Amino acid sequence: MDFRLVFKLFLVCLLGEVLMAEGLACNWGTRVTHPLPPDIAVKLMKDNGIDKVKLFEVVPDVMGALGNSGIQVMVGIPNDMLASLASSVRVAEDWVTQNVSRYVSRNGVDIRYVAIGNEPFLKTYKDMFTQTIYPALENIQAALIKAGLGRQVKVTIPINADVYQSDSGMPSGGNFRPDIHGLMISIVKFLSDNGGPLTINIYPFLSLYADPHFPVDFAFFDGAAAPVVDGGVTYGNVFEANYDTLVWSLEKNGFPNLPIIVGEVGWPTDGDVNANIENARRFNQGLLNRINQGKGTPKRASPPDIYLFALIDEDAKSTEPGNFERHWGIFYYDGSIKYPLNLANNKNLTAAKGVQYLSRQWCVMRPDADPSDPNLPQSINKACTYADCTSLGYGSSCGGLDVRNNASYAFNMYFQTMNQTKGSCDQFSNLSVITSIDPSTRIRGGACRFEIMIDIGKGGKTRKPTTSSAGRMYNSIFASSFLLGLLAFVT
Repeated sequence: MDFRLVFKLFLVCLLGEVLMAEGLACNWGTRVTHPLPPDIAVKLMKDNGIDKVKLFEVVPDVMGALGNSGIQVMVGIPNDMLASLASSVRVAEDWVTQNVSRYVSRNGVDIRYVAIGNEPFLKTYKDMFTQTIYPALENIQAALIKAGLGRQVKVTIPINADVYQSDSGMPSGGNFRPDIHGLMISIVKFLSDNGGPLTINIYPFLSLYADPHFPVDFAFFDGAAAPVVDGGVTYGNVFEANYDTLVWSLEKNGFPNLPIIVGEVGWPTDGDVNANIENARRFNQGLLNRINQGKGTPKRASPPDIYLFALIDEDAKSTEPGNFERHWGIFYYDGSIKYPLNLANNKNLTAAKGVQYLSRQWCVMRPDADPSDPNLPQSINKACTYADCTSLGYGSSCGGLDVRNNASYAFNMYFQTMNQTKGSCDQFSNLSVITSIDPSTRIRGGACRFEIMIDIGKGGKTRKPTTSSAGRMYNSIFASSFLLGLLAFVT
């Protein structure tokens, strides 16, 4: 045996591990009316050093584009599939065959995790999934082992921060919620026995959204907040305090070393007074700095994998939690840059390349139309029923427009969502007209974007919104009450 060759291979593998540790991770949601072509989205991730991606569901063309890309993948199983997967191992085996084995063997997709359910213990679900989540976990694990993927692909469950609490108001008082304590311990033990991590979603923005008295600076990472002291430990932001509450919860129940992944964390850019470009850049740049520095938390010095939420905006998501739900992307829906971010090694964000758009035209309110026309309100309502008008809300990027521009924005979103089809700008009681002059340039210097959608070709269909993320508000409720407890101890 050539030991020099073995040593060289060892160094290559070691260097590879170091390089992988420096990569970024993100969530890629597909609830969009005009999706960014998957091959372009994959190239966008690679151009920006993103080498790990989390998907909420298996979409064939997305999985195909990820094949042989060098990007590690976490595939998700929606909550509405848990009951069938829990019903029998055979159902789980079929799912693994179709959604994991198939893409690993045929397409070369580097699947590392299967995320079973998404925040299944939210109180808004009223125990809908408490009876099915654990058997689904067991059955998927058994199916992965049978498929010969038990070592390569690990199971996990993405949880919300409301699965743990602190009676003392401090991270050190953390423990799992009493009503699901036994179930959580069973899940944690199962993950530990099978080498799987626990995945936690943390949203400081939602703390601010839910509680007007939330100290704004404590949501960010730049050290501007008054610190919270827990014994001899100082916390400068709610992210660390929230994360360490989970670490304490695990430690108290005998699992101090269980791996943790931060499955979702980010800041939206529109749809609320606090959801704007400035705050999103402040938060995400601070988060990226932590990732690039390899910074952990007071309870765990080693940093977890952190999946940014999200890669791109999703204009067909449910707005039940708030209008901001459609604006979490670090890129706009088309992969264009929202704001500058300094990535590792002082590299800046790179926009998507090769995107094809619909014709350069917009649908706006006719110049001779009367803003007091009685048909105008119902016309705007019709447009916003079928298209995304969340940027028109109070405090949003297009909020505060006059009547004419407000109507123009709504009409154009409908026109674009309907693929600029013939007659789609004629749906508003003779109040609208097509123009080749970009209305954005005349409003706030372009801060209010009048979109032109991606050309998805013939046969493209608008996706209906989903309510899968509706429960996130419980994260904000927990975090706000949790923080108020923390603040009571500030000295």
